[in-house]
Amino acid sequence: MAGDKFRSIETLQKNRFLNFYHMDALTDTGRAFDYYFVSRNPPEKIKARTGENRAEGVVICSLLKSDPERIVLIRQYRYPLGDWIWELPAGLIDPGETPEQAAVRELREETGYRLEPVSGDEAWSRPFYMGAGFTDEACCAVFGYASEDGEKGRPEETESIRVLTADRKELRHILRTERVSLRMAYLCMNILNSDPGEPFAFLGRGGE
Repeated sequence: MAGDKFRSIETLQKNRFLNFYHMDALTDTGRAFDYYFVSRNPPEKIKARTGENRAEGVVICSLLKSDPERIVLIRQYRYPLGDWIWELPAGLIDPGETPEQAAVRELREETGYRLEPVSGDEAWSRPFYMGAGFTDEACCAVFGYASEDGEKGRPEETESIRVLTADRKELRHILRTERVSLRMAYLCMNILNSDPGEPFAFLGRGGE
């Protein structure tokens, strides 16, 4: 039940993309202690208050429609790391968008590819949490096929992104040797263990 392990939440800092909060938290024995976390949500929508299981973002696992052996990846400079990291395309869900709509928009913006989403068992598409020890952010995975139509990606000025594709051999090498996001690693493990003729077949087995 939301709210049974804290007494109050105080906003310490607001930012366009991320807010910093202090929680007057309680241990199992009722002792008070300070807990700090960040959230993309404003104070009234913090999940500790609302109890919602709602996604703020999407991650996009897309294969080239013209060559389903290749997956669309990005290398992005991440300032906290001071380095480039391999990732799947991803982004925030705008107000009024479904995760699928956000995925179509984000893939076009980041890579220039047009996404055709593939549906499957809802167990694969519901919100999952990113790092619940420090944020209430959740994310949905959207799967599909990507097509080129001559457009170039239009990432934001503050984003340093390189768009690449990788076949299974290249993908294994990246996972073994490079800096890789956790979302990319686990989603790509499914692709690597799938039947090349039916790469998204696992989406229909999520409820088994």
